[in-house]
Amino acid sequence: MLTSIKDQTVIVTGGSKGIGKGIAKVFADKGAKVMIAARGEKEAAGAVAEITEKGGIAAFACCDVADEKQVSSMVEKTVSTFGQVDILCANAGVFPQKKMVEMSAADWDLVMGVNLKSAFLCVKACIPCFEKAGKGRVVLTSSITGPVTGFPGWSHYGASKAGQLGFLKTAAMELSRYKTTINAVLPGNIITEGLEGLGQDYLDTMSASIPLKRLGSVEDIANAALFFASDEAAYITGQSIVVDGGQIIPESLEAIEEI
Repeated sequence: MLTSIKDQTVIVTGGSKGIGKGIAKVFADKGAKVMIAARGEKEAAGAVAEITEKGGIAAFACCDVADEKQVSSMVEKTVSTFGQVDILCANAGVFPQKKMVEMSAADWDLVMGVNLKSAFLCVKACIPCFEKAGKGRVVLTSSITGPVTGFPGWSHYGASKAGQLGFLKTAAMELSRYKTTINAVLPGNIITEGLEGLGQDYLDTMSASIPLKRLGSVEDIANAALFFASDEAAYITGQSIVVDGGQIIPESLEAIEEI
């Protein structure tokens, strides 16, 4: 199953760390050629090295995904390096925690640019590749925060992630003329460098609120993205899947205690 990924070219934005790095490594393990798009050259080069050391094929492009010219250049580099773009995993995201009373307009714009505007820019830049190939796949990394839940300090983050799902619906219709699908994965609490930075108390509290009693791994999200990118998911578009260990199901912590 999912053998259709072999020899496909995938762009993974924000692929130098966290969930994006997990996506890049899982796709490479399945035989895809991976272009990692990230702002930090050192981290991106390190992620590429981890993939190539295991026999995978990968390269990187330094890119601010909120900048249209840089996104266009990144896609051009992907084509010049691997010949084509078959799959876009629009994963790049930031989540600085700041309550509204302290938040500036610049804080808001930063999160919207990296998380939401970038999805539009990257999809648009890849359309000519999808049109040429006669098919394509787009997978967005959204979140349960915003579309389903809320958390103090993340009003801008939640809005950007809910916005991705609004974009998704119309994009699915517009991309259909290129035989291209677009779907979204909504992670719950996944163990990454960023989440670990919130402290052990936060990690313990979150684990206790999840029916499966553990935080997710980057591979849990990558595997969902892998399915959406495969030929096996060719008739699925405009949809989203929550990958959260059941976190959004319980009505309260008391419900968890009854398990």
